[in-house]
Amino acid sequence: MGFVLPLLLAVLTVVNPAAAVASEKLYVYTENFPPYNMSTQGREYEHGRDSIDGICAEMVKALFAHTGFDYAMKLRNWDYGYNRAKNRANHGIFCTTYTDSRASEFKWVGPLTQNLWTIFAPAGSTFTMDTLEDARGKTIGGFRNDVMTEFLLERGYTVSALESDDLNPKRLELGQIDLWISDGLAGPYFAAQQNVEGLVPVYSFNDVDLYLAMSLETSDDVVNTLNRALNTIKTTGMYDAIGTKYGL
Repeated sequence: MGFVLPLLLAVLTVVNPAAAVASEKLYVYTENFPPYNMSTQGREYEHGRDSIDGICAEMVKALFAHTGFDYAMKLRNWDYGYNRAKNRANHGIFCTTYTDSRASEFKWVGPLTQNLWTIFAPAGSTFTMDTLEDARGKTIGGFRNDVMTEFLLERGYTVSALESDDLNPKRLELGQIDLWISDGLAGPYFAAQQNVEGLVPVYSFNDVDLYLAMSLETSDDVVNTLNRALNTIKTTGMYDAIGTKYGL
């Protein structure tokens, strides 16, 4: 009997790895990107999930509420969170865009919501765009490891990228950049935080899905459990309720 019991426990661990991982802590990172993710206190960084709000933040909290996983949620600049999520087991980043180039770098939970890429010009601008090519030769504000910035750089556009996106509205207002690429919903929020008004959305394109991306070292069972939780909140109506709260 002294031999059988340890053997039985070992078998149970093999056939149910999610139960073992559920006892571990998961870490998810996001950025200040209202209304998708933001500090409830108006701060640049947050250490606890109770001080983080927004469409994606509420979606992720709802997912974890339907699992047995202990987790921490932190708000940092995007580059910091992205690299930790990419290189550490049981770490993730949200909300991020699924692309072909990123597909093999993470394990994906979602989609959680959508965004519409939008190019903004300064207040009072008469500049117009019919296609993205009309922005060629202009300096466009972006931020590092952001999918919109990467998209433009890969196609040879001139992008001035910062560590985070929050200063770009003021840079646009001051003429330090010609245009700014952001999300159609988030852009006005960022501008308002910097007391910048009247920015002109001149071109929108690429309506994309946003996900929670977990590191490759994270167990498949954890990712599958989170995706099942997403299906649950859709079935119960919670998913739609969160989107409606933010005008989606």
